[in-house]
Amino acid sequence: MTEPARRQTVPLTCHGHSRPVTHLSFSPLEKEDSYYMISSCKDGNPMLRDGQTGDWIGTFLGHKGATWQARLSPDASTAATSSADFSAKIWDTHTGELLYVLKHDHIVRAIAYPYENSGLLATGGYEKKLRIFDLADQRPATSPTGTSPEPVTIDASKAFEIGEGVHKDIIKFIVWARDPNVIITASGDTLRWFDLPSRRCVREAKLEGEIKSCELVSLAPSHSAPTDIGGGLPVLAVAAGKTAYFWGGSRAEDELKRITLPHGIASVGLDLKGRKFVVGEEPGTWARVYTWDEGQEIDVHKGHHGPIWSIAFSPDGNLYATGSEDGTIKMWKNCDGYYGLWPKEYSSQQTTGVFKDITNQGVAMPDVLDLLSFEVPVTSAVNPHSDLLLSYSPNKYDKPLSPVRLRRHANKISPLRFEIDVESPPNTTSDLLLSFSPNKYDKPLSPVRLTRNTRPASTLR
Repeated sequence: MTEPARRQTVPLTCHGHSRPVTHLSFSPLEKEDSYYMISSCKDGNPMLRDGQTGDWIGTFLGHKGATWQARLSPDASTAATSSADFSAKIWDTHTGELLYVLKHDHIVRAIAYPYENSGLLATGGYEKKLRIFDLADQRPATSPTGTSPEPVTIDASKAFEIGEGVHKDIIKFIVWARDPNVIITASGDTLRWFDLPSRRCVREAKLEGEIKSCELVSLAPSHSAPTDIGGGLPVLAVAAGKTAYFWGGSRAEDELKRITLPHGIASVGLDLKGRKFVVGEEPGTWARVYTWDEGQEIDVHKGHHGPIWSIAFSPDGNLYATGSEDGTIKMWKNCDGYYGLWPKEYSSQQTTGVFKDITNQGVAMPDVLDLLSFEVPVTSAVNPHSDLLLSYSPNKYDKPLSPVRLRRHANKISPLRFEIDVESPPNTTSDLLLSFSPNKYDKPLSPVRLTRNTRPASTLR
Protein backbone atom coordinates (compact mmCIF):
# COMPACT_ATOMS: atom_id res chain seq x y z
CA MET A 1 0.00 0.00 0.00
CA THR A 2 1.24 3.46 -0.86
CA GLU A 3 1.81 5.56 2.23
CA PRO A 4 -0.54 8.59 2.35
CA ALA A 5 1.09 11.96 1.75
CA ARG A 6 2.10 13.78 4.88
CA ARG A 7 0.80 17.29 5.38
CA GLN A 8 3.78 19.64 5.42
CA THR A 9 2.35 22.52 7.43
CA VAL A 10 4.01 24.41 10.24
CA PRO A 11 1.87 24.40 13.41
CA LEU A 12 0.84 27.54 15.24
CA THR A 13 2.22 27.74 18.78
CA CYS A 14 0.21 29.47 21.49
CA HIS A 15 2.20 30.76 24.44
CA GLY A 16 0.96 32.32 27.66
CA HIS A 17 0.72 29.51 30.18
CA SER A 18 3.57 29.15 32.65
CA ARG A 19 2.97 25.54 33.68
CA PRO A 20 1.67 22.33 32.06
CA VAL A 21 -1.50 22.55 29.96
CA THR A 22 -3.95 20.01 31.34
CA HIS A 23 -6.95 20.27 29.02
CA LEU A 24 -8.21 21.84 25.77
CA SER A 25 -11.68 22.15 24.28
CA PHE A 26 -13.45 24.09 21.53
CA SER A 27 -16.79 25.84 21.46
CA PRO A 28 -19.52 24.91 18.98
CA LEU A 29 -19.47 26.70 15.65
CA GLU A 30 -20.61 30.32 15.91
CA LYS A 31 -21.76 32.86 13.32
CA GLU A 32 -19.65 33.03 10.16
CA ASP A 33 -18.03 29.72 11.13
CA SER A 34 -16.06 31.26 13.99
CA TYR A 35 -15.38 29.40 17.23
CA TYR A 36 -13.27 29.58 20.38
CA MET A 37 -10.74 27.47 22.23
CA ILE A 38 -10.30 27.34 25.99
CA SER A 39 -7.39 25.82 27.90
CA SER A 40 -6.80 24.88 31.52
CA CYS A 41 -3.39 24.84 33.13
CA LYS A 42 -1.62 24.08 36.38
CA ASP A 43 -0.82 27.79 36.64
CA GLY A 44 -4.49 28.29 37.62
CA ASN A 45 -5.24 30.71 34.79
CA PRO A 46 -7.61 29.34 32.12
CA MET A 47 -7.29 31.15 28.79
CA LEU A 48 -9.79 31.89 26.04
CA ARG A 49 -8.53 32.12 22.45
CA ASP A 50 -9.79 32.53 18.93
CA GLY A 51 -10.26 28.97 17.74
CA GLN A 52 -9.00 29.48 14.19
CA THR A 53 -5.92 31.58 14.90
CA GLY A 54 -5.05 30.88 18.53
CA ASP A 55 -5.04 34.61 19.27
CA TRP A 56 -5.42 35.31 22.98
CA ILE A 57 -8.76 36.84 23.97
CA GLY A 58 -8.63 36.77 27.75
CA THR A 59 -7.61 35.01 30.96
CA PHE A 60 -10.05 34.06 33.71
CA LEU A 61 -8.45 35.16 36.98
CA GLY A 62 -9.70 33.91 40.35
CA HIS A 63 -8.66 30.32 40.97
CA LYS A 64 -6.17 29.69 43.75
CA GLY A 65 -4.94 26.34 42.51
CA ALA A 66 -4.27 24.38 39.34
CA THR A 67 -7.13 24.15 36.86
CA TRP A 68 -7.72 20.66 35.51
CA GLN A 69 -10.42 21.13 32.89
CA ALA A 70 -12.08 24.00 31.04
CA ARG A 71 -15.13 23.84 28.80
CA LEU A 72 -17.34 26.32 26.95
CA SER A 73 -21.12 26.19 27.19
CA PRO A 74 -23.21 25.17 24.15
CA ASP A 75 -23.95 28.82 23.37
CA ALA A 76 -20.35 29.86 24.23
CA SER A 77 -21.69 32.53 26.59
CA THR A 78 -20.10 30.95 29.65
CA ALA A 79 -17.01 28.94 30.49
CA ALA A 80 -16.68 26.37 33.26
CA THR A 81 -13.40 25.48 34.97
CA SER A 82 -12.49 22.84 37.56
CA SER A 83 -9.72 23.43 40.05
CA ALA A 84 -7.52 22.10 42.82
CA ASP A 85 -8.85 24.93 45.03
CA PHE A 86 -11.92 22.76 45.79
CA SER A 87 -14.18 24.64 43.42
CA ALA A 88 -15.62 24.81 39.95
CA LYS A 89 -16.23 28.27 38.57
CA ILE A 90 -18.42 29.58 35.78
CA TRP A 91 -17.40 32.72 33.90
CA ASP A 92 -18.98 35.18 31.50
CA THR A 93 -16.99 34.77 28.27
CA HIS A 94 -17.84 38.27 27.05
CA THR A 95 -16.77 40.22 30.14
CA GLY A 96 -14.56 37.74 31.98
CA GLU A 97 -16.63 38.22 35.14
CA LEU A 98 -17.07 35.37 37.60
CA LEU A 99 -20.73 34.29 37.68
CA TYR A 100 -20.85 31.16 39.87
CA VAL A 101 -18.64 29.46 42.45
CA LEU A 102 -19.51 25.80 42.98
CA LYS A 103 -17.97 24.82 46.31
CA HIS A 104 -16.74 21.27 46.88
CA ASP A 105 -15.00 19.46 49.71
CA HIS A 106 -12.03 18.32 47.63
CA ILE A 107 -10.25 18.85 44.30
CA VAL A 108 -12.56 19.11 41.27
CA ARG A 109 -11.07 17.32 38.27
CA ALA A 110 -13.90 17.04 35.74
CA ILE A 111 -16.74 19.17 34.39
CA ALA A 112 -19.22 18.84 31.52
CA TYR A 113 -22.10 20.73 29.92
CA PRO A 114 -24.96 18.89 28.19
CA TYR A 115 -25.19 19.17 24.42
CA GLU A 116 -27.87 21.88 24.25
CA ASN A 117 -28.28 23.27 27.77
CA SER A 118 -26.02 25.94 29.22
CA GLY A 119 -27.94 25.95 32.51
CA LEU A 120 -26.66 22.58 33.77
CA LEU A 121 -23.16 21.53 34.78
CA ALA A 122 -21.82 18.16 35.92
CA THR A 123 -18.77 17.96 38.21
CA GLY A 124 -16.58 15.23 39.66
CA GLY A 125 -13.20 14.76 41.29
CA TYR A 126 -11.46 13.56 44.42
CA GLU A 127 -14.73 13.23 46.33
CA LYS A 128 -15.62 10.39 43.94
CA LYS A 129 -19.09 11.87 43.49
CA LEU A 130 -20.87 12.74 40.26
CA ARG A 131 -22.98 15.86 40.79
CA ILE A 132 -25.24 17.97 38.60
CA PHE A 133 -25.78 21.66 39.33
CA ASP A 134 -28.91 23.39 38.05
CA LEU A 135 -28.00 27.02 37.45
CA ALA A 136 -31.25 28.14 35.85
CA ASP A 137 -32.92 29.34 39.07
CA GLN A 138 -29.88 31.08 40.52
CA ARG A 139 -28.93 34.13 38.52
CA PRO A 140 -26.06 36.41 39.57
CA ALA A 141 -27.43 39.57 41.17
CA THR A 142 -26.36 42.99 39.96
CA SER A 143 -23.89 44.69 42.28
CA PRO A 144 -24.94 47.87 44.14
CA THR A 145 -22.77 49.96 41.84
CA GLY A 146 -24.17 48.28 38.77
CA THR A 147 -20.71 47.64 37.36
CA SER A 148 -20.61 43.85 37.50
CA PRO A 149 -22.71 41.01 38.89
CA GLU A 150 -21.97 39.50 42.26
CA PRO A 151 -21.05 35.81 41.81
CA VAL A 152 -23.45 33.22 43.16
CA THR A 153 -21.93 30.65 45.52
CA ILE A 154 -23.55 27.22 45.45
CA ASP A 155 -22.53 24.51 47.89
CA ALA A 156 -22.09 20.98 46.58
CA SER A 157 -24.81 19.80 48.95
CA LYS A 158 -27.33 21.71 46.81
CA ALA A 159 -26.47 19.66 43.72
CA PHE A 160 -28.02 16.37 42.57
CA GLU A 161 -25.77 13.37 43.18
CA ILE A 162 -25.90 10.64 40.53
CA GLY A 163 -24.93 7.04 41.29
CA GLU A 164 -24.24 7.51 44.97
CA GLY A 165 -21.42 5.27 46.21
CA VAL A 166 -20.63 3.81 42.77
CA HIS A 167 -17.23 5.40 42.17
CA LYS A 168 -14.28 3.93 44.04
CA ASP A 169 -11.63 6.12 42.44
CA ILE A 170 -11.14 9.76 41.39
CA ILE A 171 -13.46 10.93 38.63
CA LYS A 172 -11.09 12.35 36.01
CA PHE A 173 -13.43 12.86 33.06
CA ILE A 174 -17.14 13.45 32.54
CA VAL A 175 -18.86 13.31 29.16
CA TRP A 176 -22.48 14.21 28.49
CA ALA A 177 -23.79 12.05 25.64
CA ARG A 178 -25.89 13.43 22.80
CA ASP A 179 -28.82 11.84 24.62
CA PRO A 180 -29.23 14.33 27.50
CA ASN A 181 -30.30 11.53 29.85
CA VAL A 182 -26.90 9.82 29.70
CA ILE A 183 -23.63 10.82 31.36
CA ILE A 184 -20.36 8.87 31.09
CA THR A 185 -17.57 9.06 33.67
CA ALA A 186 -13.95 7.90 33.57
CA SER A 187 -12.56 6.79 36.91
CA GLY A 188 -9.40 4.72 37.28
CA ASP A 189 -9.58 2.10 34.52
CA THR A 190 -13.39 2.06 34.29
CA LEU A 191 -15.97 3.82 32.15
CA ARG A 192 -19.48 4.10 33.56
CA TRP A 193 -22.74 5.07 31.87
CA PHE A 194 -25.39 6.70 34.08
CA ASP A 195 -29.11 7.09 33.42
CA LEU A 196 -30.07 10.48 34.83
CA PRO A 197 -33.83 9.97 35.38
CA SER A 198 -33.12 6.96 37.59
CA ARG A 199 -29.72 8.25 38.84
CA ARG A 200 -28.33 4.74 38.38
CA CYS A 201 -25.24 3.31 36.71
CA VAL A 202 -26.53 1.22 33.81
CA ARG A 203 -23.27 0.00 32.33
CA GLU A 204 -19.57 -0.40 33.13
CA ALA A 205 -16.56 -1.08 30.91
CA LYS A 206 -13.21 -2.00 32.42
CA LEU A 207 -10.33 -0.98 30.13
CA GLU A 208 -6.76 -2.20 29.81
CA GLY A 209 -5.01 0.49 31.81
CA GLU A 210 -5.68 3.77 33.57
CA ILE A 211 -7.83 6.14 31.54
CA LYS A 212 -5.72 9.15 30.53
CA SER A 213 -8.12 10.85 28.13
CA CYS A 214 -11.88 10.68 27.54
CA GLU A 215 -13.66 13.12 25.20
CA LEU A 216 -16.80 13.23 23.08
CA VAL A 217 -15.78 14.22 19.55
CA SER A 218 -18.34 15.88 17.30
CA LEU A 219 -18.64 18.10 14.24
CA ALA A 220 -20.98 21.02 13.77
CA PRO A 221 -24.27 19.88 12.17
CA SER A 222 -23.43 21.83 9.02
CA HIS A 223 -20.19 19.84 8.64
CA SER A 224 -21.28 16.34 9.65
CA ALA A 225 -22.57 13.64 7.31
CA PRO A 226 -23.79 10.03 7.51
CA THR A 227 -20.52 8.92 5.89
CA ASP A 228 -18.46 10.25 8.81
CA ILE A 229 -17.15 7.96 11.51
CA GLY A 230 -20.11 7.52 13.84
CA GLY A 231 -22.64 8.15 11.07
CA GLY A 232 -23.02 11.85 11.85
CA LEU A 233 -23.27 11.39 15.64
CA PRO A 234 -20.57 12.19 18.21
CA VAL A 235 -17.97 9.54 19.04
CA LEU A 236 -16.53 8.88 22.48
CA ALA A 237 -12.71 8.66 22.18
CA VAL A 238 -10.80 7.16 25.11
CA ALA A 239 -7.09 6.54 25.73
CA ALA A 240 -6.10 3.87 28.26
CA GLY A 241 -2.82 1.98 28.42
CA LYS A 242 -1.71 1.32 24.83
CA THR A 243 -5.22 1.22 23.40
CA ALA A 244 -7.51 3.80 21.84
CA TYR A 245 -11.22 3.02 22.27
CA PHE A 246 -14.14 4.49 20.35
CA TRP A 247 -17.89 4.33 21.12
CA GLY A 248 -20.73 5.73 19.00
CA GLY A 249 -24.48 6.26 19.01
CA SER A 250 -26.66 8.82 20.75
CA ARG A 251 -25.80 7.25 24.11
CA ALA A 252 -22.13 6.67 23.18
CA GLU A 253 -22.37 3.02 24.20
CA ASP A 254 -21.92 1.20 20.87
CA GLU A 255 -18.27 0.18 20.60
CA LEU A 256 -17.01 1.08 17.12
CA LYS A 257 -13.38 0.07 17.39
CA ARG A 258 -10.43 -0.43 19.67
CA ILE A 259 -6.89 -0.14 18.36
CA THR A 260 -3.83 -1.22 20.33
CA LEU A 261 -0.61 0.63 19.50
CA PRO A 262 3.04 -0.25 20.20
CA HIS A 263 3.36 2.57 22.73
CA GLY A 264 1.44 4.08 25.61
CA ILE A 265 -1.21 6.73 24.94
CA ALA A 266 -1.61 9.88 27.01
CA SER A 267 -4.39 11.43 24.89
CA VAL A 268 -6.42 10.80 21.76
CA GLY A 269 -8.37 12.89 19.26
CA LEU A 270 -10.50 11.70 16.35
CA ASP A 271 -10.96 13.16 12.86
CA LEU A 272 -14.50 12.04 12.05
CA LYS A 273 -14.51 13.14 8.43
CA GLY A 274 -10.85 12.46 7.60
CA ARG A 275 -11.02 8.96 9.11
CA LYS A 276 -7.91 9.19 11.21
CA PHE A 277 -7.00 9.65 14.86
CA VAL A 278 -4.18 11.43 16.67
CA VAL A 279 -2.55 10.26 19.89
CA GLY A 280 -0.05 11.74 22.29
CA GLU A 281 2.52 9.03 22.93
CA GLU A 282 3.57 8.09 26.46
CA PRO A 283 6.34 8.21 27.38
CA GLY A 284 7.36 10.73 24.77
CA THR A 285 6.63 14.16 23.36
CA TRP A 286 5.33 13.41 19.87
CA ALA A 287 1.82 13.29 18.45
CA ARG A 288 1.30 10.38 16.08
CA VAL A 289 -1.39 10.21 13.40
CA TYR A 290 -2.99 6.88 12.41
CA THR A 291 -5.58 5.89 9.83
CA TRP A 292 -8.93 4.78 11.20
CA ASP A 293 -9.45 1.84 8.85
CA GLU A 294 -5.99 0.21 8.82
CA GLY A 295 -4.42 1.62 11.97
CA GLN A 296 -1.41 2.67 9.89
CA GLU A 297 0.82 5.48 11.13
CA ILE A 298 0.81 8.26 8.53
CA ASP A 299 2.40 11.21 10.29
CA VAL A 300 4.39 12.29 13.33
CA HIS A 301 4.13 15.77 14.86
CA LYS A 302 7.24 16.94 16.65
CA GLY A 303 7.74 20.19 18.51
CA HIS A 304 6.46 19.71 22.04
CA HIS A 305 9.00 19.23 24.82
CA GLY A 306 6.78 17.29 27.19
CA PRO A 307 3.94 14.75 27.11
CA ILE A 308 0.76 15.76 25.29
CA TRP A 309 -2.10 15.58 27.79
CA SER A 310 -4.97 16.82 25.63
CA ILE A 311 -5.95 16.71 21.95
CA ALA A 312 -9.06 18.46 20.61
CA PHE A 313 -10.48 18.83 17.09
CA SER A 314 -12.23 22.03 16.00
CA PRO A 315 -16.01 21.90 15.35
CA ASP A 316 -15.42 22.10 11.59
CA GLY A 317 -12.62 19.52 11.68
CA ASN A 318 -10.17 21.83 9.92
CA LEU A 319 -7.60 21.87 12.71
CA TYR A 320 -6.73 20.18 15.97
CA ALA A 321 -4.89 21.43 19.02
CA THR A 322 -2.47 19.70 21.37
CA GLY A 323 -1.77 20.79 24.95
CA SER A 324 1.47 19.74 26.58
CA GLU A 325 3.44 19.45 29.78
CA ASP A 326 5.77 22.08 28.28
CA GLY A 327 3.12 24.78 28.84
CA THR A 328 2.37 25.39 25.15
CA ILE A 329 -0.54 24.73 22.84
CA LYS A 330 0.09 23.82 19.21
CA MET A 331 -2.53 24.06 16.49
CA TRP A 332 -2.19 21.73 13.51
CA LYS A 333 -3.89 22.36 10.18
CA ASN A 334 -6.17 19.54 9.05
CA CYS A 335 -7.46 20.70 5.68
CA ASP A 336 -6.32 21.79 2.24
CA GLY A 337 -6.26 25.38 1.11
CA TYR A 338 -6.28 28.63 3.01
CA TYR A 339 -7.50 28.43 6.61
CA GLY A 340 -7.03 30.71 9.61
CA LEU A 341 -3.43 31.92 9.58
CA TRP A 342 -2.36 29.17 7.21
CA PRO A 343 -2.17 30.04 3.51
CA LYS A 344 -2.97 27.68 0.71
CA GLU A 345 -0.43 25.04 -0.26
CA TYR A 346 0.25 25.30 -3.98
CA SER A 347 2.05 22.93 -6.26
CA SER A 348 5.06 24.10 -8.25
CA GLN A 349 2.89 24.32 -11.37
CA GLN A 350 3.33 27.54 -13.33
CA THR A 351 0.08 29.48 -13.50
CA THR A 352 -0.90 32.34 -15.78
CA GLY A 353 -3.70 34.82 -15.84
CA VAL A 354 -4.77 37.43 -18.35
CA PHE A 355 -6.44 40.81 -17.91
CA LYS A 356 -8.98 40.71 -20.73
CA ASP A 357 -10.08 43.88 -22.51
CA ILE A 358 -13.83 43.99 -21.94
CA THR A 359 -14.76 47.65 -22.28
CA ASN A 360 -11.67 49.22 -23.85
CA GLN A 361 -11.82 51.75 -21.04
CA GLY A 362 -8.61 50.73 -19.32
CA VAL A 363 -8.00 50.22 -15.64
CA ALA A 364 -5.99 52.40 -13.31
CA MET A 365 -2.80 51.22 -11.70
CA PRO A 366 -4.16 51.55 -8.13
CA ASP A 367 -6.85 49.01 -9.00
CA VAL A 368 -4.29 46.56 -10.29
CA LEU A 369 -2.03 47.23 -7.34
CA ASP A 370 -4.77 46.54 -4.82
CA LEU A 371 -5.77 43.39 -6.62
CA LEU A 372 -2.26 42.01 -6.74
CA SER A 373 -1.46 42.99 -3.17
CA PHE A 374 -4.45 41.61 -1.37
CA GLU A 375 -6.36 39.20 -3.60
CA VAL A 376 -4.03 37.53 -6.07
CA PRO A 377 -0.53 36.63 -4.80
CA VAL A 378 2.12 36.99 -7.51
CA THR A 379 5.86 37.35 -7.71
CA SER A 380 5.86 39.54 -10.82
CA ALA A 381 3.65 40.97 -13.53
CA VAL A 382 4.83 42.05 -16.98
CA ASN A 383 3.26 43.46 -20.11
CA PRO A 384 3.81 42.03 -23.61
CA HIS A 385 6.77 44.40 -24.06
CA SER A 386 8.51 42.84 -21.04
CA ASP A 387 8.28 46.04 -19.04
CA LEU A 388 8.23 45.22 -15.36
CA LEU A 389 4.90 46.29 -13.92
CA LEU A 390 5.45 45.27 -10.31
CA SER A 391 7.20 42.67 -8.24
CA TYR A 392 7.63 41.53 -4.68
CA SER A 393 9.25 38.78 -2.66
CA PRO A 394 6.88 36.62 -0.59
CA ASN A 395 8.07 36.24 2.98
CA LYS A 396 8.25 32.99 4.89
CA TYR A 397 5.25 33.70 7.07
CA ASP A 398 1.60 34.17 6.26
CA LYS A 399 1.24 37.00 3.80
CA PRO A 400 3.32 38.36 0.92
CA LEU A 401 5.21 41.60 1.20
CA SER A 402 3.82 44.68 -0.49
CA PRO A 403 4.79 45.45 -4.11
CA VAL A 404 8.09 47.31 -4.08
CA ARG A 405 8.73 48.43 -7.64
CA LEU A 406 6.65 50.12 -10.36
CA ARG A 407 7.58 51.50 -13.77
CA ARG A 408 5.77 53.73 -16.22
CA HIS A 409 3.69 51.68 -18.62
CA ALA A 410 3.37 52.95 -22.16
CA ASN A 411 -0.10 51.56 -22.86
CA LYS A 412 -3.37 51.18 -21.09
CA ILE A 413 -3.91 48.14 -18.95
CA SER A 414 -7.04 47.11 -20.74
CA PRO A 415 -9.13 44.50 -18.95
CA LEU A 416 -11.65 44.88 -16.17
CA ARG A 417 -11.82 41.20 -15.29
CA PHE A 418 -9.17 38.80 -14.03
CA GLU A 419 -9.49 35.08 -14.52
CA ILE A 420 -7.20 32.20 -13.66
CA ASP A 421 -6.51 29.60 -16.33
CA VAL A 422 -3.63 27.22 -15.72
CA GLU A 423 -3.68 26.13 -19.36
CA SER A 424 -3.73 29.57 -20.97
CA PRO A 425 -1.04 30.18 -23.63
CA PRO A 426 1.17 33.26 -23.67
CA ASN A 427 -0.75 36.39 -24.53
CA THR A 428 -0.13 37.65 -28.04
CA THR A 429 -2.22 40.80 -27.89
CA SER A 430 -1.66 44.10 -26.18
CA ASP A 431 -3.53 42.90 -23.10
CA LEU A 432 -1.53 42.70 -19.93
CA LEU A 433 -0.22 39.22 -19.29
CA LEU A 434 0.10 38.28 -15.65
CA SER A 435 2.27 35.32 -14.73
CA PHE A 436 3.48 33.96 -11.45
CA SER A 437 4.72 30.87 -9.68
CA PRO A 438 2.49 30.31 -6.64
CA ASN A 439 4.02 29.17 -3.40
CA LYS A 440 2.56 27.60 -0.30
CA TYR A 441 2.17 30.95 1.43
CA ASP A 442 -0.29 32.36 -1.12
CA LYS A 443 -4.00 32.76 -0.57
CA PRO A 444 -6.54 30.90 -2.75
CA LEU A 445 -7.22 32.33 -6.18
CA SER A 446 -10.66 33.24 -7.43
CA PRO A 447 -12.09 35.32 -10.29
CA VAL A 448 -12.15 38.96 -9.28
CA ARG A 449 -13.95 41.81 -11.01
CA LEU A 450 -12.10 45.12 -11.03
CA THR A 451 -13.76 48.50 -10.64
CA ARG A 452 -14.05 50.33 -13.94
CA ASN A 453 -11.62 53.18 -14.29
CA THR A 454 -11.14 55.21 -17.47
CA ARG A 455 -7.81 56.71 -16.55
CA PRO A 456 -4.97 55.29 -18.62
CA ALA A 457 -2.28 53.55 -16.61
CA SER A 458 0.42 55.54 -18.36
CA THR A 459 -0.42 58.54 -16.18
CA LEU A 460 0.67 56.70 -13.07
CA ARG A 461 4.01 55.51 -11.80
